[in-house]
Amino acid sequence: MNEKASFKDMFKSEKIKKFIIIAGFAGIGLIFISTFFNFNLTENTEIPDTSINAVEEYCNDMQMNIKDMVESIEGVGRAKVLLTIENSVEYVYRDNSDTKTKEIEPVIRGVVVVCQGGDNPIVVERVLSAVTKALNISTSKVCVTKLSN
Repeated sequence: MNEKASFKDMFKSEKIKKFIIIAGFAGIGLIFISTFFNFNLTENTEIPDTSINAVEEYCNDMQMNIKDMVESIEGVGRAKVLLTIENSVEYVYRDNSDTKTKEIEPVIRGVVVVCQGGDNPIVVERVLSAVTKALNISTSKVCVTKLSN
């Protein structure tokens, strides 16, 4: 009980009240000022997010490679390829470092190949076989169909 009384007596002093008010305003001011500055208090540095460009580039490169490969198969003719992917490129970095140790490519969800020879079952089987082996995916993720005129 004696502690409560001394605690209450401490707040009755004008000097203490002024000190608490000034300290409160100083704290609020420091919080406000800190929003204008970027203090990097952690050891991890942020790497710029270029994953969107990397994914688009990866997808476009893969589509072109598959298109070129498919068009070189006998009976295919002209072809178009659409590739869908599940996630972005992931980069693995060393602890507390900017040193990239590994790059994990996106997972392919599916491939659509539209080609002039898409109505021939032999051509469809050749294209299906080539695409599944090249991308290491199951046949259920690949659709081959005829290109309209």
